Amino acid sequence: MWIEEKNRLQSTFQFRDFSQAFAFMVEVAIAAEKLGHHPDWSNTYNKVEIQLTTHAAGNVVTDLDRTLAKSIDAIFGRYQVK
Repeated sequence: MWIEEKNRLQSTFQFRDFSQAFAFMVEVAIAAEKLGHHPDWSNTYNKVEIQLTTHAAGNVVTDLDRTLAKSIDAIFGRYQVK
């Protein structure tokens, strides 16, 4: 679930383990590179926290952020997390 707060879209994704979280990050990195739009994110063991904002537009949420968020949700949907 994405929350828009402080000019950012934010979400946290939880996985079974570190390997699954890292694989998710690799897929997100490829999707982000294709869009030319990169997340601010962090990973701690099985949790990935992502923040999206468009720096070039003055650090506000734009359609580009929403497009990447949808791609990230689709990627996450392919993982079995339990």
